[in-house]
Amino acid sequence: MYEYIKGVLVEATPAYVVVETGGIGYSICVSLNTYTRVVSAREVMLYIHQVVREDAHLLYGFYSREERALFRLLISVSGIGVNTANVMLSSMNAEEVTAAILTENVNAIKSVKGIGLKTAQRIIIELKDKLGKDSGTIVGLSTSATLKEEALSALVMLGFVRSQATKTLDKILSSGKVESVEELIKLALKQL
Repeated sequence: MYEYIKGVLVEATPAYVVVETGGIGYSICVSLNTYTRVVSAREVMLYIHQVVREDAHLLYGFYSREERALFRLLISVSGIGVNTANVMLSSMNAEEVTAAILTENVNAIKSVKGIGLKTAQRIIIELKDKLGKDSGTIVGLSTSATLKEEALSALVMLGFVRSQATKTLDKILSSGKVESVEELIKLALKQL
């Protein structure tokens, strides 16, 4: 199993890149998000997921370990193959996918080509608990989404209107770094 490939970027398209290392050029399938991060680089390092099929050996490359970890979680869902997972990570970045799953945003997931209502619901059901746990690299992806979700829940329990609280939390999170749920709630209470 390959962990990563580091080398000279020979060719880059929105669907794949060719990375030369040790005199060998590797064709690596990438998401649109990874492509935009590496297209202007001369040397790249991509984290690899290898897929061995009867008719092909494919390499999928990711700019970050978090994106690769999310890809692996997505393909663990019944009915989601490597191509669908790659399209999903091309349509939304890893943070947006994680936030959509944690907030149970079926419409955001359904907006991805090839994913219908039942598949979107299955993704949420199967991955919400895995993404919400405080272990592994996925937590780094979902920090702001988790902060927002917990703060929103607390504000609604305090009696604030959900839509107004959501707008306030979005405004606070977009304006700067918030370190904890408590800090986020305090800032929101000042603005509500």
